[in-house]
Amino acid sequence: MPRLVTLAAAQLGPIQKSEGREVAVERMLRLMERAHRRGAEVVVFPELALTTFFPRWNEEDIAAADHWFETAMPSNATAPLFAAARKYGIGFHLGYAEKTPEGRRFNTAIYVHPSGEIVLKYRKIHLPGHRDFDPIRRVQHLEKRYFEVGDLGFRVVRAPLGRERANIGLMICNDRRWPEAWRVMGLQQVEVVMVGYNTPSLNMDNRGFEAHHLRVEHSHLSIRAGCYQNACFAVATAKAGTEDGHELFGHSIIVNPQGEIMAQATSWDDELITADCDLDMCALGRSTIFDFAAHRRPEAYGRITAQVGSEPPPEWTPAQPAE
Repeated sequence: MPRLVTLAAAQLGPIQKSEGREVAVERMLRLMERAHRRGAEVVVFPELALTTFFPRWNEEDIAAADHWFETAMPSNATAPLFAAARKYGIGFHLGYAEKTPEGRRFNTAIYVHPSGEIVLKYRKIHLPGHRDFDPIRRVQHLEKRYFEVGDLGFRVVRAPLGRERANIGLMICNDRRWPEAWRVMGLQQVEVVMVGYNTPSLNMDNRGFEAHHLRVEHSHLSIRAGCYQNACFAVATAKAGTEDGHELFGHSIIVNPQGEIMAQATSWDDELITADCDLDMCALGRSTIFDFAAHRRPEAYGRITAQVGSEPPPEWTPAQPAE
């Protein structure tokens, strides 16, 4: 019998700086209701789903940004999402900015069971952007200023997913571009990866040209490769549209273990896409070409964990100069 679970990506259109959490939560509740009507058992919301993407705004005093952060989960603002999970029997993934009781700040995601219990928490590890205001940039990307590097690792947990049990992992936005993140979870036999993102339609670094269509292509390429090379499904959910005057490219997708896109959002607004996923599809890649026990050679990979920046290779020169 197939191990079927219906997964949903709940893409959000833009959330403006002037809009409060109640606006975002109300939209998310409507998407959860729609997911319930379609028979979805899991709903994945984007990164920083409760607010605008605030790292584009520079605050000299970081405490001035604290109103973007959640100090408890559930909070008063997010309690309706937990109640909806119980009402509809749907699990959900939520990305948000977290401030701990010790005053630490993280870009965080959680997976919540239909009972309202938090199954898994992840804090973003691959923080893009920069720490200090950069006058060269057209738009700031100050994640390194507002967030610490995540300290929970790439954990996988086996938990109920719909009527089945599945090996679940979480990552956030830029993590999807790093094969190490996928492989660490692949080594834990991950079956479903949930990832939210807020990605601009343009490369705002202003240090070279990147074709607009490649922004989406590179995102999808990273996710498809991660799924194929680690024999897992992924639900990758975006924020989309023009937020505070800046485009986010959307294109949320659900991908299978063969690296195929099963469903894709086609708007820049709130949109729900779903796919019926047979978790047993993960077995083929894991037992053949990506049978790690049979084929991995970690003794040859030491440079991956021993080195951070790239280094030039040794230079070869011919023994006899050319005439």
